[in-house]
Amino acid sequence: MTTTETKSRAHGMVRAALRGLGLSLVLLPGAVLCYTLALVSISLIPIGIGLITTPWILERVRMFADWRRVLAAQWGGVKIPSAYRPIPKDANPWARTFGMLSDPATWRDLRWLLVDMTAGYLTALLPAVLVLYPLEGFALAAGLWRVMSDEYGPYWYGFVPVSDQSSAFGAAALGAVILLLAHRYAVDSLQLHFRLTRALLTPSQAELAERVRVLTETRRDAVDTSAAELRRIERDLHDGAQARLVAMGMDLNTIEMLIEKDPEQAKQLIAQARKSSVDALAELRDLVRGIHPPVLAERGLGDAVRALALRLPLASEVTVELPGRADAPVEAAAYFAVSEVLTNAVKHSGADRIWIDLHHVDEGAGMLRVSVTDNGRGGAVIGAGSGLAGVERRLGTFDGVLAVSSPAGGPTMVTMEIPCALS
Repeated sequence: MTTTETKSRAHGMVRAALRGLGLSLVLLPGAVLCYTLALVSISLIPIGIGLITTPWILERVRMFADWRRVLAAQWGGVKIPSAYRPIPKDANPWARTFGMLSDPATWRDLRWLLVDMTAGYLTALLPAVLVLYPLEGFALAAGLWRVMSDEYGPYWYGFVPVSDQSSAFGAAALGAVILLLAHRYAVDSLQLHFRLTRALLTPSQAELAERVRVLTETRRDAVDTSAAELRRIERDLHDGAQARLVAMGMDLNTIEMLIEKDPEQAKQLIAQARKSSVDALAELRDLVRGIHPPVLAERGLGDAVRALALRLPLASEVTVELPGRADAPVEAAAYFAVSEVLTNAVKHSGADRIWIDLHHVDEGAGMLRVSVTDNGRGGAVIGAGSGLAGVERRLGTFDGVLAVSSPAGGPTMVTMEIPCALS
């Protein structure tokens, strides 16, 4: 081993010891606190208190687990996937509590906490022990043995009884051996801690199979939606713009025959052809707007939603807090989801005012959150054949979720969340 490699390994040994020591000081109280609070809160659900406290505590457990994922990636190069089911922030306490408890990742976190406060603590502390324990052996050889040994017998350093200078040198020799082991294995022992964390926090095969099932289902929905959209475009072209253009062509043929025989009749047909061309152009614009609105492509989701709100027959208020733009497919999905929700509100809610809020939350990979609230009669549900069911399928293609709060008498709040990053 070269001098450079020896120095590098020595630096890695010291770094692993300091990181392991710091981690163990935070790990044990953090794991015990999270585990205890989670169990107590879950046990209080039957009397109602747990419905309020459990989501908040489980969020902190997830934050603690995600922090450890970050440390594993940064300190050990061990990547641990996070696979929590998204829960809308605006969901009621009952839905949030049982939504999180039905997530297998929640129980995986609790099992991990139980191991983390025992085996995890020991494996995190091991690098520090390997590096710091030899220092005691050297201190004993330097004269500390006189203080540590007394009339009750020798002081034990490992398996070496220290009672005089010669035995103190034996302790120093043992410390040197341990230090050599630390030089070789301190970094690996910290890696062992992160690999243990990965083994406990990585989703199981059953969860991965469920994830594949959901992705297959959402892909099928996306294919069906695309096919239906193509059929709609074909139908609109055939019944609308195409029919008008054919009629305009027939009018132009008639005009050619009448232009000299009956100029007045020809002028009327010219005016009719002009109207047909204007109507055909308007229908083509509406069709393009239904495929991908120009304002969405040019100015982004915020301005596109504002344009939607301006066309509503109700009073509306739009709040946008988007520091950047999402990917084009995500923006399109969010735009058409908002459009469908607004259409439902206008048709069925009986409301006279609508509030639309768009913002981005920097949690994990990021989350686009859109809420549409109206002061109508309420009673909206996500059911088969409803517009909201179609919105849910559209969002599901992007791992998005839809939550509806619509008590009888109103108000109705529809919340949509799509995981995404902004550029």
